[in-house]
Amino acid sequence: MKSLFSDNRLANLLHLFHNTQTMSVNNMAAKLKVSDRTIRNDIKQLNQTLNGCALIEGFQGRYTLRVFDAEMFKNILSELSEADEFLNSPRNRMDYMFGKLMRAEMPLLIDDLAYEMSIGRTTLTGDLKKLRTELEEYGLQIPGKTSQGISLYGNEFDIRRYVLENNYDQIYGTFPLDKEIDDLINDVYTKRHLEDKAKANFRRFIILMLDRFLTGHYFGKISDKAYDLTARPEFEMVNEIVDQIGKFLAIELPIEEKLFALLPVIGMRTPSDVQGMRSIELDESIRPLLPKITEQIRIDLNLSIEMGDFTEEFLYHLMFMINRMRFGIKLPNPMREDIREKYPLAFEMAGVACGVIAREYNLTITEDEQAFLATYFGVMLAESQLRMEKKFSIAAVYTTGRITCRLVEMQLRRIVDTSSSLTMLASEDVSTNKLDEFDLILTTIPLTCKCHRPVIQINEVFNEQELRRKIEKARYWDQLESPTLDSNWFVMAGFLDQEQFFYFDKETHYEKALEVIIDKLTYDGLVDDGFKERMEEREKMGTMVFDNAIALPHAIQHAGDRIVLAIGVFPKPIRHRDSDIRVIFLLGIPDNIDGNDNVLVRVYDEIITISQDGELLERIASSTSYKDLQRALYRQAD
Repeated sequence: MKSLFSDNRLANLLHLFHNTQTMSVNNMAAKLKVSDRTIRNDIKQLNQTLNGCALIEGFQGRYTLRVFDAEMFKNILSELSEADEFLNSPRNRMDYMFGKLMRAEMPLLIDDLAYEMSIGRTTLTGDLKKLRTELEEYGLQIPGKTSQGISLYGNEFDIRRYVLENNYDQIYGTFPLDKEIDDLINDVYTKRHLEDKAKANFRRFIILMLDRFLTGHYFGKISDKAYDLTARPEFEMVNEIVDQIGKFLAIELPIEEKLFALLPVIGMRTPSDVQGMRSIELDESIRPLLPKITEQIRIDLNLSIEMGDFTEEFLYHLMFMINRMRFGIKLPNPMREDIREKYPLAFEMAGVACGVIAREYNLTITEDEQAFLATYFGVMLAESQLRMEKKFSIAAVYTTGRITCRLVEMQLRRIVDTSSSLTMLASEDVSTNKLDEFDLILTTIPLTCKCHRPVIQINEVFNEQELRRKIEKARYWDQLESPTLDSNWFVMAGFLDQEQFFYFDKETHYEKALEVIIDKLTYDGLVDDGFKERMEEREKMGTMVFDNAIALPHAIQHAGDRIVLAIGVFPKPIRHRDSDIRVIFLLGIPDNIDGNDNVLVRVYDEIITISQDGELLERIASSTSYKDLQRALYRQAD
């Protein structure tokens, strides 16, 4: 990407050679108000950009421009000059102003800045107001008066943090590093098997650090906890790199600058290469965090989880994430909303983990980081389900000719996944005992014998997507109270009947509603007498209330071996523990259920999906009867 600043400067540098054939570095630096080193870097970049059509040659400190292809040179100069078009965008104008302010040695006059940017004073003032608002989050300010000029004030770390998170590419673009420095970084990262993305991020920190330090903007004293990082083994690597850079540039970089350069190392994304990951030493103080996270998930969701082969990688991820949060390093997650939508339970489990981390370390965890954590829980859930799932056996009964049988089989093979087996049965071979050996029966004809397994009638040519939905629901047949093989996405509908729907008036408070639901379930024998007491104890640990008006109270029940679900709705939001609640999903979970039971995971996924769908949630909350609820809880699967 082009740099908003260097491209303009490169064009200006070429324009200087039009006016004066030969110039010294000092002369060019003075005219463009930059350092001698910046000019030398610009000349290196220009010679690469000119690609042989011209060359800036130096001899005894003086430089001359030689043009070999006038037409090509003219085109390149035109392209470089087009950087001014960036200033047609408010975002780029804000970045330009910030770049000027972060480099300025004295206040900048607004009129001068507007003239330089070729925009009106009113436009600049409006952009400046937006920039000031944006900087508040970073503790940065732009004070100043019209006549005296404006300046950038704030902590040097916050200035660098703002640049890294908002406009590094616009300000630095393809800012060149000396080949010797680049080679040094490449060599160290290659030897440690660290990924190119980690190297590129470290390079960004080095470029920013060098530019700020060499222009007199020193990092200064930092928090005591940051100095403790010098004890980390990775500091030795960074210390060596920075010292060698210092020798090459004939400068001495202080400990604070080395600690700044350490941040992208201790806060990197977890390397996918095992060697690269283990080249960074795990902070063993992180290890006790894992059982606390798994215990909180067990308390909040009645799910027992094991990381298995992911344990070490997960611990490394926690270490890097906590370091990022400690030192204010933001790592954007472009997949955040996709992860939230496609893996709702994993995202919720990550939210529980983030709560534990926030309490233990007094940190605020961003949703981007929560989404990164969710990917681990998503993989863990998927692998746990695969380990527990027995092969789902499907029998397809046919009675027509061999070609029709092949047609049906061909279609079925396309929709039956690898976790299922498919057996084709001729109608004359069918019996009750034979059919009862399978988990699901598909048939093109009415069965002539009894069958105690779920049956789906199909035609020789059928809607594959609709059948796929029904097969998915058939997996939960034995665990549902009222199983129905339809195309409704919500499996939870199979747990409900009219007696498990509750409509409360606006005067009923949360505790009373909970009592009414539990008393009815106990009377009907769906939960045992001790369920209410266990629910009260569970509530003392902290009611599970989602942000979006859903409560999910749950406790172990000893009355049966199936999940019990009841739904209570309120016409208007009721207040409970600083939350507004519209819908209660109450769960009674069998005491012998495995924490990774697939149907429980599926129900959690569905409830969390509802919490994220405002329109669906409103339809459920507005239900005044069980039939209304049934209509609200019908959604075609994608």
